[in-house]
Amino acid sequence: MNLCDIKSIKQLMAMFSLNFRKEFGQNFLTDNMVVEDIADACSSDENAAILEIGPGAGSLTKELALRYRKVIAVEIDNGLIPLLKYTLGDFKNVTLVNADVMKLNLGDLLSDSFAEGSVSVCANLPYYITTPIMMSLLESGLPFDSITVMIQQEVADRLCASAGSKAYGAITAVLNYYGTAERLFTVTSDKFLPEPKVDSAVIKITLHKQKPYVPLDEATFFRTIRAAFEQRRKTLPNALSAVFGELSKETITKIITEKCSLPADIRGERLDTAQFAALSDELFREIKKNV
Repeated sequence: MNLCDIKSIKQLMAMFSLNFRKEFGQNFLTDNMVVEDIADACSSDENAAILEIGPGAGSLTKELALRYRKVIAVEIDNGLIPLLKYTLGDFKNVTLVNADVMKLNLGDLLSDSFAEGSVSVCANLPYYITTPIMMSLLESGLPFDSITVMIQQEVADRLCASAGSKAYGAITAVLNYYGTAERLFTVTSDKFLPEPKVDSAVIKITLHKQKPYVPLDEATFFRTIRAAFEQRRKTLPNALSAVFGELSKETITKIITEKCSLPADIRGERLDTAQFAALSDELFREIKKNV
């Protein structure tokens, strides 16, 4: 059965008395080439295990199972589980998990897979929960090799933006702390059923084996990034002063200009992640001096 064929998808949904559920952001891919390209991009290691989030009708799951040693597919919609057991019944290397990935202990779920080799993530993420899932994966501390995801095109632009660009934001700076994001290709809205209102893009985040910069205090590092972007139009001294109330604006300005060799009128969107790490270290040192 061609799981990307619109007629076949509709027949499957009718067979299992299912409707597309908007609350789960269900939009199934209807282009075989796109599915194959996503599966190919996930890993260069055929012995890898793949954590797939949101398998839908199983079109991508099938291609992953053909390419990699093991696939653990997490589906929140319990109605889709019988359908997935039907479409993926021939694949002994696929494990279906009916759960909300945000509530799963992924360390426990994937402990054997990590012990056996590399693990990468592949997902067609619902637009409404893209950022929470992405951040949950990145902050988990689990040693994923990479995360390949299809997300709303606007979000993809933001995640892959360079410092100083209009799309660059706090999420970009934070993501770059964990890995390197690369935009692979666009997927137009007509490649889905039901058809969403916007186009999507596939990106791949290759996680750092060793972070290129490790801040003295992660909480201060994330606080610095958040403060810099809360009011984008403010200069960095003004933006930081609004959040770091324990330091005077004069002290913050001196740190920016003298310790970090940055202009006093610079805005946060101009700083890359390494510069944020260096700035947060100086802020942390100054705060500790005053304690």
